Amino acid sequence: MDQPRPDQAALLARAGGPVTRDRLVGDLCALGLTEGDTVMFHTRMSALGYVVGGPPALIGALREAVGERGTLMVTCGWNDALPYDFSDWPSPWQDAVRSEPFVYDPVLSEADHDNGRLPEALRRWPGAVRSRHPDVSVAALGAAAAELTADHPWDDPHGPGSPLARLVALGGRVLMLGAPLETLTLLHHAEALSDVPGKRFVEYEQPVLEGGRQVWRRFRDIDSSQGAFDYSSVTPVGQDSFETIVRDMLATGAGRRGRVGAADSLLLEAGEVVEFGLTWLREKLGGARQGVSDQ
Repeated sequence: MDQPRPDQAALLARAGGPVTRDRLVGDLCALGLTEGDTVMFHTRMSALGYVVGGPPALIGALREAVGERGTLMVTCGWNDALPYDFSDWPSPWQDAVRSEPFVYDPVLSEADHDNGRLPEALRRWPGAVRSRHPDVSVAALGAAAAELTADHPWDDPHGPGSPLARLVALGGRVLMLGAPLETLTLLHHAEALSDVPGKRFVEYEQPVLEGGRQVWRRFRDIDSSQGAFDYSSVTPVGQDSFETIVRDMLATGAGRRGRVGAADSLLLEAGEVVEFGLTWLREKLGGARQGVSDQ
């Protein structure tokens, strides 16, 4: 009988054995996930240990934990999205791209690989729906999936009316399964709502489907790539700004902590995350505060 590959052996050892679906369900419920929850989750699969069945097993466990009335949501993006500087490319290069039948299709276009394996797995799941925005699309599965993803605003897609705003309005939660703290996407909603001076924006083009046809559309959003604000004076050297915000939030006692498989995990209330983010931005960077109720 073949021995496990060295990487599998390390995962098995760290988790104290294989991480089964039943074990995942038990760990998720012990962390505080409950039937009927609407939850946005971020996952680093390798942190969980050797998960028997991989992403489908984890999605199955999450679905079991939230039940038929619950909903799962993930950040997808688009793996083949054009860079923000596409309009600065030489004209022949732009023309070559524009001449292609190249378009963001919510059903077919792959999720951004940088977001890990789970977004692609969830968006392909039977019954899952995905929002229309090419750059910051989300996928959702469950009772509130259509409500979360419908009519994702073309401009300011992290702001009012966005899936992130709807997650907060529905009393949703955020689950970090061994994921780096800087990946807590919901903080972009706080950035979008904040009136702190010096907010940075980007404008760019992407090809999208409208009425079954390719349409080149311009978009405007906060700069979620380089940072919506200059955080350099308020974050430790080498530390991501979102990690700093989340660490400060956890220091107040917010959220629930536990282990899911081998992963140190967090369960946070979406509204509390946005409120803390707005307050942190106001206190650290200055400016007026806009509340979550103003979404």
